[in-house]
Amino acid sequence: MSGAVTTATGSRYRGSLAGRVTLLTTLAVAASIALIATGLYFAVRIQLQANMDESLLKRAHAAASNPQYIHDARDGSYFPVFALNAGDIALMSVTQNGDYWNPQKRDDTDFPIPGAPEAYVAQRKTSYAVRTITTDEGGVFRAATVPISGTDEALMLAQSMQPQQAMYKRLGLIVLFFGAGGVVAAAFAGWVVAAGGLRPVRRLTDSVDRIATTEDLTPLPVEGDDEIARLATSFNRMLSAVSASRDRQRQLVADASHELRTPLTSLRTNVELLTQADASISGEQRADLLGDIRAQIEELTNLIGDLVELARDAPAEPTLESVDLSDVVDRALSRVRLRAPSVTFTEDVTSWWVMGDSSSLERAVTNLLDNAAKWSPESGTVHITLRDGVLDVDDEGPGIAEADIPYVFDRFYRSTEARSMPGSGLGLAIVRQVAERTGGSVSASRSPRGGARMTLRLPGSASPRPTEPPTEVLNH
Repeated sequence: MSGAVTTATGSRYRGSLAGRVTLLTTLAVAASIALIATGLYFAVRIQLQANMDESLLKRAHAAASNPQYIHDARDGSYFPVFALNAGDIALMSVTQNGDYWNPQKRDDTDFPIPGAPEAYVAQRKTSYAVRTITTDEGGVFRAATVPISGTDEALMLAQSMQPQQAMYKRLGLIVLFFGAGGVVAAAFAGWVVAAGGLRPVRRLTDSVDRIATTEDLTPLPVEGDDEIARLATSFNRMLSAVSASRDRQRQLVADASHELRTPLTSLRTNVELLTQADASISGEQRADLLGDIRAQIEELTNLIGDLVELARDAPAEPTLESVDLSDVVDRALSRVRLRAPSVTFTEDVTSWWVMGDSSSLERAVTNLLDNAAKWSPESGTVHITLRDGVLDVDDEGPGIAEADIPYVFDRFYRSTEARSMPGSGLGLAIVRQVAERTGGSVSASRSPRGGARMTLRLPGSASPRPTEPPTEVLNH
């Protein structure tokens, strides 16, 4: 199913963007030209037809207003005076019963024949009649019929529409020619506009290809403030984020290699001493060596775990649940007390429920307590307070220098005093990462007791969130 969707999407947008813009522009202009040309053609045709009808009616009224007859001395016949002004127009006199008389004495076979509309005019049922008459031979005439003054007859003037139809054809050809020319011009203009308008897009595409090939994350130049410029600005922000991420990864690898070198060297030295030892080594010395090896292995294990935790840009599908932070503090305190038996821990905590990963929160609190225990003097006291989502951990150590406070939560950062003590400089960085993932924050300051204070703030509530609907809702 997904393959079909992919295929359909690919076929829908097949071809270049410039080609699609040109095609759409051409189609839009062609549709507009076709609409305008069609409207113009019919408007001109209707206007010409109206002018022809008006001319025929005027001439018919002028001729019908003079019904006098003239005697033809050659054959003794009479013909009306209005026949003299007929010109190239076919003329007929129509009686009330539909009979007609051709005063022009024309015997053309292709001649319009009056019908019922003309008889109605003679009968004075209508004041005039204008219609198109098609002969049996295919001729097309426009006929106008009006009553003849002083008689009970009607006068029909008919003019051939052949010249007008020829003009219609010429008009249609002209409209078609210029319309086709307009479409071609629109296609060319669309291509020029698309080529010019998409030139920045092509430059951006070339730059992206260059970055993908060379891995040079130098920001792109931005010109103007249009959509392409905003796209380039967004792309530069993405490049900055990628560059920063790559720098962090490189720094992590460099710092990790530096931090791993010391425990590995010490571990290798102790193992070599054990393998090269002879009977002269005492049992107490062997026990000391094994204790050092175990401590170094534990330090190395913790360091690798911290590196793995910090190497993730996002948590690996954490299990979010409602967690009581006071329980997390109790579990972490139980672990730290075993590692620091000479340090006294006092706690004053109240329940505070947060949505987060229980194991990550416990690790963060454990790191805070380990840090306080490490800096506390022999037989010192660590004070733990939890109120309204604010966890304060105070020690009685030397405190943190003002110059070091902004950096204590950075990866691998170790102050001058801390470089001679065990640790990798990752514990507090993990605390900040967990705090930010849970929507909180962590900060460092001077403690009123003289040492350092680490403050962890997490959003939550004093009561747990319900995991099931209330009983009233279920019964309802």
